[in-house]
Amino acid sequence: MSTDTRSVQERGLPLAALTALVVGSMIGGGIFGLPSQMALSAAPGPLLIGWTITGVGMLTLALVFQRLSVARPGIEGGVYGYARAGFGDYVGFTSAWGYWISAWIGNVGYFVLLFATLGHFFPVFGKGNTAAAIIAASIVLWLVHALVLRGVHSASLLNAVVTAAKIIPIVAFVIMAAVAFKAGIFTADFWGRVTEVPASDGGTAALGTTMDQIKNMMLVTVWVFIGVEGASIYSQRAAKRSDVGKATVMGFALVLALLLLVNLLAYGAMPQAEIAALADPSMGGVLAHIVGPWGASFVGIGLIISVLGALLAWVLLCAEILRVPAGDGNLPAVFGKVNKAGSPTAALWLTNLCVQAMLIWTYFNSSTYTGLILLASSLILLPYLWSALYALVLAVTGRGEFTIRDLVVGAVATAYALWLVYAGGLSYVLVAAIAYLVGTVLYVIARKSAGRQVFTTRDLIFVALVTLAAIYGVIELIRGNISV
Repeated sequence: MSTDTRSVQERGLPLAALTALVVGSMIGGGIFGLPSQMALSAAPGPLLIGWTITGVGMLTLALVFQRLSVARPGIEGGVYGYARAGFGDYVGFTSAWGYWISAWIGNVGYFVLLFATLGHFFPVFGKGNTAAAIIAASIVLWLVHALVLRGVHSASLLNAVVTAAKIIPIVAFVIMAAVAFKAGIFTADFWGRVTEVPASDGGTAALGTTMDQIKNMMLVTVWVFIGVEGASIYSQRAAKRSDVGKATVMGFALVLALLLLVNLLAYGAMPQAEIAALADPSMGGVLAHIVGPWGASFVGIGLIISVLGALLAWVLLCAEILRVPAGDGNLPAVFGKVNKAGSPTAALWLTNLCVQAMLIWTYFNSSTYTGLILLASSLILLPYLWSALYALVLAVTGRGEFTIRDLVVGAVATAYALWLVYAGGLSYVLVAAIAYLVGTVLYVIARKSAGRQVFTTRDLIFVALVTLAAIYGVIELIRGNISV
């Protein structure tokens, strides 16, 4: 009989628990809106090609984060730390700043989705951007703020409820959609030659070429996988370090399977044009088509609980990605200060004031969930690219420490990250540059306060590129050629 009576915390997390943590960090609200977002972008044929690219690309990114956590365990801050270690303080700062903006804009998207879902039960909330929805979202925002300041985000009971709420409606949807699946509906206009979907101007638009459709779906796939980089943070909690890589791959595979099933089975339950016209959360609309009105309510209740839980985690993450650079002197030191519960107070206040301002912006600009997540996804592309490039550089220069496998994974992850930047388009790169330039003011203040050289020669090259791109972006915004 075993005499090991140590607690799970002392022994470390087993493989099953690690895998559950990986899945929980990746599944948020995105999968619930996936059917309509994909239907607006691509027909089944291009969709399958795009998912293949995404599956391989995101897997290599997951392996990059896992490998870096093992090879460079002293680097803190994930996407910030890797960019800084590989390319200098300023690039590290832009990576953290872009990731932070992406995360809190994503939280705004969560609020819109949350109240769009509640709009199914209470029409006053509409599509999540009515006056009533913004007021209610603001109340929830500051309640979440208070909870995170007190450390309630770590309550194990809440985590268990949220995990169940994420998985149960998704699995139920997959089962019922599989029963309702019709091959004839799925294969109709397989390559999207004649299907037209709702356009932003209120009319309809063609899907475009196969390549256009693949590109259009890529940013949506990024959003549903955001969090894959978070798997590496559990390395120090593992009972066996080797389990981290297994958990990363197993958790990723499970999430990918759920995403594929939800997406593809929906195309066999309803015509694509009808799916594209569904309101968020579109998974509920598809299930309502299959089983009746209760399907939308079932999905909606699960999503509400899931999104509330996700907000707790991501609000803290927003603050954390500011805390680490502040400790290095790359952001004002005030953002590194924590309260007795361990929460970075100034970083939380800045984050949630920005969320509040953006919520008000969504009311006056009728911003939708899809528009917000595309913007949030675009801002995380360069942080992903820097991490992949750093892994590739280490594989090339690390001699015996890194293997041919590391080189291949780093090269594929870098190619995929570059593809995402290309697929996202120039307008999102310009918006990111504007965001970086605004944040550079804080970087300069922090460096001067710490008595450190503000920019190295290498940094100045990046600053010049960011400034030029930001100026061009502002001009395009004024001209109305791009919008936020």
